[in-house]
Amino acid sequence: MRVLEIDHPLVAHKLTVLRNKETHSSVFRLLADELVTLLAYEATRNVAVAPVEIETPVTPMTGTKLTNPKPMVVPILRAGLGMLHGLTTLLPTAEVGFLGMVRNEETLEVTTYANRLPDDLTGRQCFVLDPMLATGHTLIASVNYLHERGAKDITCVTLLSAPEGLRTLEAAIGEDVDLTVVTAAIDDHLNEKGYIVPGLGDAGDRLFGVVD
Repeated sequence: MRVLEIDHPLVAHKLTVLRNKETHSSVFRLLADELVTLLAYEATRNVAVAPVEIETPVTPMTGTKLTNPKPMVVPILRAGLGMLHGLTTLLPTAEVGFLGMVRNEETLEVTTYANRLPDDLTGRQCFVLDPMLATGHTLIASVNYLHERGAKDITCVTLLSAPEGLRTLEAAIGEDVDLTVVTAAIDDHLNEKGYIVPGLGDAGDRLFGVVD
């Protein structure tokens, strides 16, 4: 498993504003969108491409195009929706699938409640969007779900990651999956409730408001 923690002043600046508890949801959504676009630049560095012959106004040349099958972007509901536009801005030809996963706050176990994905993902590069890699259980379940459908090249894009979650994810995912994690920051630790410290709170609530 490869882990890319993006060291860039714009990433650090936007993430600092996201962490601030005084940041309003409208600003949070806007900055999360901008931040994901910056992360997407690194996340798509190894996207599959092929040569293509074209003619410029001056001369024929060999250019580059994305290959088929198209990449699949998979936001994890609901918080991952706040990251979708930021990645598809950079990768507009990608197709989008959805996974709904919920974590039991007492046991930290993850269950799948919604799926909108092709049955066969063989040969597809998949980009999983989830703001927080905390315990790692949600991403483990997501990666396994995609792998069971044939995906072997999977990149997880997160705003924040906890070292415990990264270790758990690496231990749980076998070598059959070419797995990359791209994150804006690796924070200090998880607290007793499974929240990232210093973190930024509940990303879903801060993006979309509290749902009772």
